[in-house]
Amino acid sequence: MSKGTETRRRIISQAAALFNRRGYEGSSLQDLMKATGLEKGGIYRHFSSKEELAALAFQHAWNDAMAAREQDMDGLTNHVDRLKQYISNFVHCRPSVPGGCPLLNTAIDADDGNPVLRDHARKALKDWQKKLEAMIADGIDARQIRRRTDKRRLANLIIASLEGALMVARLDKSEQALHVVEAHLHDYIEREVRKGGPK
Repeated sequence: MSKGTETRRRIISQAAALFNRRGYEGSSLQDLMKATGLEKGGIYRHFSSKEELAALAFQHAWNDAMAAREQDMDGLTNHVDRLKQYISNFVHCRPSVPGGCPLLNTAIDADDGNPVLRDHARKALKDWQKKLEAMIADGIDARQIRRRTDKRRLANLIIASLEGALMVARLDKSEQALHVVEAHLHDYIEREVRKGGPK
């Protein structure tokens, strides 16, 4: 890896932590210079604008969050158990980029201001929905998830429940809401989703 590529990656990683905690508008050029240890020219030698850097930083933070949510899933062969593990990972496994869920942060931060970041957040949401829908479809094909299960509805229920609980947990400064939602989703999946589960 060239020194320039290594520097670019380091800037993105350090900027990701800053943007994810403070948002786009709340992160000044001075903040970026302090976080990266570079002067303005050193940053803009690698990026055409603050917006470009913010978009790449969001993608870095989002990839990191998704990797944390997929831990310990390879050994699970049952698709229902994989879905439940994914939910538990969201609750218990923290990404290395600090500041919480980058999707929630960026969606709120860019809602009224930055169309480029909003588009990145929208794409991340669509990709997340598709990932969960694919997990559910695999479970249906394996006859482990009930065939009547609406993939999009279940994916949105999981995403909305987890992101809503995360917001409550952050405001309350307590993880209770996350644990309540984890238990509720696990129970719902056992009752309504697992093939052969109780009815």
